[in-house]
Amino acid sequence: MKQIIIIIIILILTSGKVFSQIFVHDPVITQQNDQYYLFCTGLGITVWSSPDMKNWTEEGRVFDETPQWVSETLNDFAGHMWAPDIIYYNGQYYLYYSVSAFGKNNSCIGLATNKTLNPEDPDFKWIDHGKVIQSVPGRDEWNAIDPAIAFDDAGQPWMSFGSFWNGLKLVKLNDDLKSVTQPEEWYTIAKRQRSFESDVRDAGDAAIEAPFIFKKNGFYYLFVSFDYCCRGPESTYKIMVGRSKTIQGPYMDKAGKSLANGGGSLVLEGDENWYAIGHNAAYTFNGIDYLVCHGYDAHDNGRQKLIIKEMHWDSDYWPAVKDFK
Repeated sequence: MKQIIIIIIILILTSGKVFSQIFVHDPVITQQNDQYYLFCTGLGITVWSSPDMKNWTEEGRVFDETPQWVSETLNDFAGHMWAPDIIYYNGQYYLYYSVSAFGKNNSCIGLATNKTLNPEDPDFKWIDHGKVIQSVPGRDEWNAIDPAIAFDDAGQPWMSFGSFWNGLKLVKLNDDLKSVTQPEEWYTIAKRQRSFESDVRDAGDAAIEAPFIFKKNGFYYLFVSFDYCCRGPESTYKIMVGRSKTIQGPYMDKAGKSLANGGGSLVLEGDENWYAIGHNAAYTFNGIDYLVCHGYDAHDNGRQKLIIKEMHWDSDYWPAVKDFK
């Protein structure tokens, strides 16, 4: 938690400057024309832009103030706006974001839209649509944070999301991407054995979060983060993957174990140079596949930095990261 606050302060102090290394948490990226836009955890959801995904300019934030519906819905909300996702659909950009009481499943996933990401465009304006889903302690055994949108072969939109508790979920959305379909259709796509009762800070081997589904090679690949972030040198975050022929799963790892039963094949983890690596997204930009995530730089006081690496695919069509070292 302390590291997230430090990152937010750094982002405020560095607004408008160009950097080759940026301090981010939970990054996602999209491309508009010749510019890339990155959204990440921060006060009001922090935004960066870049012409090349190497040199970044801080563009401010999506929300100058917390939307009124958040404080009205979450009675112990403390200002945390986390883990966004950004997609382009039907002529506009959809930004999903998480609001939550820290360490509880008292959480919501909200949605804002914009016709453009260029702040100089006269059509630039974020419109907030409020909550899409909500989790309530004592009612739900899942947590409404870490959203990511994916489409199946028929063009049907789905949202994957979740953290700890009873695993990561997938839910079918209406075509407007603003609400869950009726009747509701839910799946548990990844889960680790849970032995804790309520305090996720001591979840042990149950720690799993940040699902992201990426379609490639005739498969849906489900990337997830195992273990813990935000603990400085004690952080143990790592990126795992499974795949399925259908978006609903089951997602299986290289050994044939279901991610819904604790499975997952390692993609990337920390070493002596990084405390931990995780909360990733995956994209194809200009014909190249990329893995986007954050890591804790062991040589820079454990600051959470943006990592973007090209992905390639082995002979069995499993993802790997090129030249990480």
